[in-house]
Amino acid sequence: MEALLIAAAVAFGAIFVGELGDKSQLMALTFATRYRLRTVVLGLVIAIGALIGLSVGVGAAVGNLLPTDWIRLAAAVMFIGFGLWGLRGGHDDDEDEGPVKERRTGLLTVVTAMFLAEFGDKTMIIAMGLGSSSDPWGVWIGGTLGMLAADLLAVFAGAWVARRIPEKVVRYVSSGLFLVIGVLLGVEAVTALAG
Repeated sequence: MEALLIAAAVAFGAIFVGELGDKSQLMALTFATRYRLRTVVLGLVIAIGALIGLSVGVGAAVGNLLPTDWIRLAAAVMFIGFGLWGLRGGHDDDEDEGPVKERRTGLLTVVTAMFLAEFGDKTMIIAMGLGSSSDPWGVWIGGTLGMLAADLLAVFAGAWVARRIPEKVVRYVSSGLFLVIGVLLGVEAVTALAG
């Protein structure tokens, strides 16, 4: 039990600090301006739990075999698509279909985007490294809670912004953020693939 608690505490601290100022916080803030708070939080819990679980399970040795640069490039294309979709104007399809449709598509968007964007990132590498040398359950619990805590700071900031700024401004700013994240991820992936 002591090994589990120590691994959880170390993973929490390492991943929380590693996530501060990371793109996942920017993404979480952006999602909070577009979707309901509970949809974003549930999506983050699912994506982060799966990502950290996969990281711990795979381990550092096998992790080098995964095509993370190609996955990062796919995430870049997806983010640019989200940005362009947001700029198209008018109402979201989610609003026309009602709250059930919004929850499903919003949840799928948050889970997919967070998982792909963080796949192969420093968070995954930290969790893989800690998982290979510490109690894997402790690393999974601590790492998941650490990343979730860092991203929830941004979610609540995004929700606050969305309530105080006109919807059109929020839509354009969040679309711009998606485009910026997509371009940054794309440059990062292409640079890694070319070098």
